[in-house]
Formats: sequence, structure tokens, C-alpha cells
Amino acid sequence: MNAHLPVSSPCIDICLMDPASDLCTGCARSLDEIAGWGSLSEADRRAIMATLPARLDALGPKAAAREEALAKIRAVLAR
Repeated sequence: MNAHLPVSSPCIDICLMDPASDLCTGCARSLDEIAGWGSLSEADRRAIMATLPARLDALGPKAAAREEALAKIRAVLAR
């Protein structure tokens, strides 16, 4: 991994929590994950990111920009 790469993040700047699931409808992370993201190791961030496509699927139509989020997640995981 290149040390000059920015911190991996699935954020797509659509920050709205779904009260039913307690997940962000933009990136599918929980509030705790979002709040602690900067202090996680890259391995931990990538492990969480690997779970996000399934979470976006679970959000269904509540997922604000599912394809945009999936594209960003795939790009980060491909590094």
C-alpha cells in the first residue's frame, strides 16, 4: 500500500442516517463507524468497506446513491 494515498473512505457526501437501520443512506456505515473512521487502521477500514455492498443492498431504495457508493467502495478495495 502506498503511504501517500489518502485514508480510504466510502463517503460520497450524502450524510443522512436511516432511523430504521441506523446506517448512513449514502455510505451504509453506522454512526460509530463514521465517528471512529480516522482512528481505524487501513485494514480495519477495508474490512468494514467489504461489508458495505451488502448493507447498501439491505437499505434497498433508501440507499441514496447506491451505484455511486458501490463504485467508490470497489475503487478503494481494488487498490
